[in-house]
Amino acid sequence: MNFDVLRSPVQFLEKTAVCADETWLREYEAWFQREGQEISDAVDRAGTPWLRMFDRLGTRVDEVLYPPEYWRLVKHGYRAGVVWRAFDQDSLVPSYLLLYATGFYDPGLACPYTVSLSTASPLSKYGEAEMKARFLPKMLQRDDAVWQGATWMTEIKGGSDLGAAVETAAQRDGHKWRLTGDKYFASNAGAELAVVAGRPEGAPQNVRGLSLYLVPRRAENGQLNYRIRRLKDKIATRSVPTGEIELRDSEGWLLGQEEQGIYLILEVLNLSRVANSVGSVALAQRAIADAYSFAERRTAFGRPIVEHPLLRRQFEDRLQGLRAASALAWEAVRLLDKVWQEKPPYSERYHLFRLVAHLAKYWTAEFALQAAKWAMEVYGGVGTLQEYRVERWLREAMILAIWEGTSHRQMLDGLEVMQRKKAHRLLFQHLAGKAPKAHMSEMEARVERQLALPEVEREGTLEKLFSDLASLTADTLLSERSDRV
Repeated sequence: MNFDVLRSPVQFLEKTAVCADETWLREYEAWFQREGQEISDAVDRAGTPWLRMFDRLGTRVDEVLYPPEYWRLVKHGYRAGVVWRAFDQDSLVPSYLLLYATGFYDPGLACPYTVSLSTASPLSKYGEAEMKARFLPKMLQRDDAVWQGATWMTEIKGGSDLGAAVETAAQRDGHKWRLTGDKYFASNAGAELAVVAGRPEGAPQNVRGLSLYLVPRRAENGQLNYRIRRLKDKIATRSVPTGEIELRDSEGWLLGQEEQGIYLILEVLNLSRVANSVGSVALAQRAIADAYSFAERRTAFGRPIVEHPLLRRQFEDRLQGLRAASALAWEAVRLLDKVWQEKPPYSERYHLFRLVAHLAKYWTAEFALQAAKWAMEVYGGVGTLQEYRVERWLREAMILAIWEGTSHRQMLDGLEVMQRKKAHRLLFQHLAGKAPKAHMSEMEARVERQLALPEVEREGTLEKLFSDLASLTADTLLSERSDRV
């Protein structure tokens, strides 16, 4: 079993049956090894960026201040194609390959790329012709003038219950809309374009009353179209500015049909959830790789600690877990790539994707957190020091189970798609012949029994079943692939 392959995201993908033999991807990895990682480390050490609210003449500018090297770092990924390749090749796979490589070197940096992709996708899919002509080319530019995107749904009441929490109001103003409200956790604050959840005047006070809007940073008259109240000093993801956004009569454009907004919102979230899964595996790979490099050099009781049987076995177990998590995450990518252009009403394969995405987001985020925690233990005391990076992987991992829906949210959404769309049956059909039939039959019977329980018990006892279903799915998908690691 060759642990050296863990030191390269591209090599690991190739060894786990993910086709990553692309010149542009290898060049992207080489750039990070050559200079990107040092820039990333410096940005992380600098902490929360600054917000300049006014220029020297007192004009409101709301400019996010990073060192110049940060912008070189972030724009490099856009030039490499983290957004434009999806539309150039009509496939999300190139974007997720770049997100994986990014997550290996800078997990937080994958966030602005993800939300930019999650902005360009609904714009391309649901935007009117005039809107697309005006905005989409700016997001698909291949130079430093490229626009960034953002996805702003969450308000002060939280993000899980969007139907009750979203209070941003939208009023029609001719061909445009005017949005007023506050977004509390707004990733990539300062982006040139954002997709925003709002509620049209008179719409129901539930998820059916939500719509999705495109909101540019500047209005048609050139003035600021939204304001940044403050940037948040948070535990991780320092390479993406997170802030509170004030919408005050802000210009917006409706995406899709007004009454179908919740479906568009969930499409946006699912793009990010799959990215979260891919990024979780990349972070876990990096944590394990760094721990292994340290364990080769650290000696105790007369030999490198990696040669001690207990720690060696722990490395082998985590490598196996990494391969299974990777299989689950990339299956979510493959399924998404088949359905990402679908519009409501969705096909059965879309509902299969939804369930796999919830399983992957839930399972991989937890695996990444545990892998990062264990890597710190391998380092011992020096692992707690910021200068040696391993504590960063733990900080970064802690956000993965929260961003774009907590583990609880993934379980409940997974339960919903099994109840309403029978997605579990689609999953077992998808996995048929890839695992012992008895194991599949037993798990299918467990799911059916769970769904038949009274509501309180059905939800209250869900976690063990959902965890086991995710584990079975990951292990089954892994068994398909030849053991080349």
